[in-house]
Amino acid sequence: MQQFVRQLVRKYPLLGWLRLDLGVKRWVLVLLAGIVALGVGLAFALVEIYRGGAMPPALDFVTLQFLPRWFRAVLLGGFGLGAIAVSLRQLTGTLLSPFAGGGRPIVQMVAEHRRKQRGPRVVVIGGGTGMAMLLGGLKHHTSNITAIVTVADDGGSSGRLRRSLGVLPPGDFRNCIAALADDEALITQLFQYRFGAGDGLEGHSFGNLFITAMAEVTGSFEKALLESSRVLTIQGRVVPSTLYDVTLVADLRAADAAAATRVAGESAIPVAAGAIERVFLQPDDVAAFPDALQAILAADLIVAGPGSLYTSIIPNLLVRDIAAAVAASRATKVYVCNAATQPGETEGYSVLDHVQALEAHAGQVLFPIVIANDRQLGKLLPGLQWVALGRPVNGAHRVIAADVVAADKPWRHDSVKLANVLMKLIDDHLVSR
Repeated sequence: MQQFVRQLVRKYPLLGWLRLDLGVKRWVLVLLAGIVALGVGLAFALVEIYRGGAMPPALDFVTLQFLPRWFRAVLLGGFGLGAIAVSLRQLTGTLLSPFAGGGRPIVQMVAEHRRKQRGPRVVVIGGGTGMAMLLGGLKHHTSNITAIVTVADDGGSSGRLRRSLGVLPPGDFRNCIAALADDEALITQLFQYRFGAGDGLEGHSFGNLFITAMAEVTGSFEKALLESSRVLTIQGRVVPSTLYDVTLVADLRAADAAAATRVAGESAIPVAAGAIERVFLQPDDVAAFPDALQAILAADLIVAGPGSLYTSIIPNLLVRDIAAAVAASRATKVYVCNAATQPGETEGYSVLDHVQALEAHAGQVLFPIVIANDRQLGKLLPGLQWVALGRPVNGAHRVIAADVVAADKPWRHDSVKLANVLMKLIDDHLVSR
């Protein structure tokens, strides 16, 4: 039966408006009921006029008095239904045409929008390109996405704007907003455009400058993110882990050194000599952004990663309220381990090493499910190594080994593959509740 209905809708796209999941039929029925009530009221009025002898004889032809009543009822009813159908089709097409895109039927766009609205509530914690990649895959499954982004970035365009204007670093926020927007939209390409020349502009991206300017216009960074998200009509929202100006600091130890060396600055940590022993924030007692806490506590799925372990993921969890909210949440909690090691941060790390570092900084097991890549094929970039599955992760964790990497760039995750694995996890979790 369902197959027959789908074939019928494909053949007659207008019937797609009668699908069960669009929330349209109820209002169509209300509209029809109103029209019928109005028609019956007018009929009563005409009957009274006719019976009272006030109907001019010349109008007998107009009112089709020469036809049987049953035939008049069928004729007028058919005309009325046809007029309603044509007018509704033209009206909805005219009103919704500015929002249609890509040549897709409006009914298909409405159905997709409704499906995503009912999707699971997903929170992604991290920063960098890995986070943006995951968001690009998740947005096809749900629009209830909250990206919680680190504010410790101090390199490149973001660092320059942060130092010169005192704003939070916009770079990771820009990437996430662009990832959640329509990939084919010209405005998204503009948001990611980076100036290659120009006095004072070289190296800056348009999106970074846009968010910074929006912060000045709206008076706050969080309002700037909200308005920037509206411009690109993103599938979800992007929020900072904290609104405080924090510096990421690391203690590193060289192989032959007796004492650790302290390095301040997110961009300086990966290029400093020595292995990372720990990272922390200065100041270390900053409050979390309230919207981030609300999203975590209401989530069905919380994902940490993929991304730079020490400079993108852990800094969010060093905001104590964020870690406490994750621990208190009843959501499915997943850590996505990187497919390849990162120079200056995780050389020689296995999956277990990543998990232990995460737990050491969080002070507890926050993510009992770990997704690890098991397709270690292809050529890596110089300086990269596969993250070995290695020794089993301790019994507090469930490790899901799957092919979640891109075929052409195996050191990076594939957004579609990873999103599909995560959606299956949340589906299984919701069913088992």
